[in-house]
Amino acid sequence: MQTDIAIRVEELSKRFRIGTMEDEPDNLVQSLLKAVKSPLKNFRKYRSLYRFEDTDGAAPADDVLWALRDINFEVPQGQVMGIVGANGAGKSTLLKVLSGITPPTSGRAIIRGRVSSLLEVGTGFHQELTGRENVYLNGTIMGMTKAEIDRKFDEIVAFSGVEKFLETPVKRYSSGMRVRLAFSVAAHLEPEVLIIDEVLAVGDAAFQRKSLNKMEDVSREGRTVLFVSHNMPAVTRLCSRAILLQAGRLALDGTAAEVVGHYLNDGEGLRAERVWDEGKGPGDAAVRLCSMRVKNSAGQTEKTFEVQDAVGIEMEYEVLESGRKLMPHFIVWNDEGVRLFTAIETDPAWTSKPRPAGRYVTTAWVPGNLLSEGMLYVSAQMKTSEPFERHFHARQEVAFHVVDGMKPGSARGAWVGNIGGVIRPRLEWESVCSSRIAATA
Repeated sequence: MQTDIAIRVEELSKRFRIGTMEDEPDNLVQSLLKAVKSPLKNFRKYRSLYRFEDTDGAAPADDVLWALRDINFEVPQGQVMGIVGANGAGKSTLLKVLSGITPPTSGRAIIRGRVSSLLEVGTGFHQELTGRENVYLNGTIMGMTKAEIDRKFDEIVAFSGVEKFLETPVKRYSSGMRVRLAFSVAAHLEPEVLIIDEVLAVGDAAFQRKSLNKMEDVSREGRTVLFVSHNMPAVTRLCSRAILLQAGRLALDGTAAEVVGHYLNDGEGLRAERVWDEGKGPGDAAVRLCSMRVKNSAGQTEKTFEVQDAVGIEMEYEVLESGRKLMPHFIVWNDEGVRLFTAIETDPAWTSKPRPAGRYVTTAWVPGNLLSEGMLYVSAQMKTSEPFERHFHARQEVAFHVVDGMKPGSARGAWVGNIGGVIRPRLEWESVCSSRIAATA
């Protein structure tokens, strides 16, 4: 194994046999027959459970699940790699195999260095021991000496925020407290490879931000991180590379922005276009909404944009009653339910002017370098200004995703990384030197 490769996965597969519910006997005769047949039946079931002869070479049996199938990839030392996919795609199974919790059915995984895993709430904790005792227990399991744990102990406790409960048995901790302490131990005891599952979602927003910042620090120190999450902005922020799992197979391996974009574009949960049947859209006898969509600068429907891309938000509507001074407008929300802004049409051809009956397409363009990373949802409204009247309010009918795929030296603009905030405008700056300090010899 090359010294710069931290993880190598070769033809890795994992299968499970799915248990089936047995019919319970309804009468005494069936109970006696079941008792007679049980020894032979149980022996055959036990034998097939571990040998899987009925799935080798032939079509898989109905009760066999391939959680992973022929997975291959390498992770260089110091890289932060995201693993994304729908529920049941095999993400957690892959991490359990890499952590040594479960063996693979075939293939192999080679890991160079000490591994620290955080896969479930309270993983590796003894419920009867106190928080202090569990810090030392976890550290010892990972191969740390007492002196090493002593050196890091105060930093671990301060990061976790559970100082007041350090002498309390872990069984009395909330799930969030257990996660904070478990992550703090895993991240501070200097493993060469850190494996983190979706478990961080249990923590509060402030701790999630601290955790992401800590993982960035870990990667800068040259250690390797595998990160599974359904929080796509966190994946694109933290990871330079990602892989997409689908039904246990490796579907895509590329940059985090590319993989996240592919995953979201294929998903049903992110709809960039909504079309209503004729006469069925939101509205009234005066105006009715026909469709909404999010489009790129080429006019194509798009779900994923980079922060520097312009985003077009379009609505098509039918004016059924002439003479109204209409105000089409959009409202954009982030995934935390915060209203980012409301945009009202300012086209001078129609602002404060009566509109004749007909079909209209109105588009608002959000400039590049304004929106921050994350999932954004769009509502559409139509009102009449004089007299005031609301005709429809289509709530968060379309959505799109903004990712930060800019890299140092990018031809498309200066790289600034994740800077936080609900928007991230690129402003015009001016600096003036009002006085000059004389150079000294």
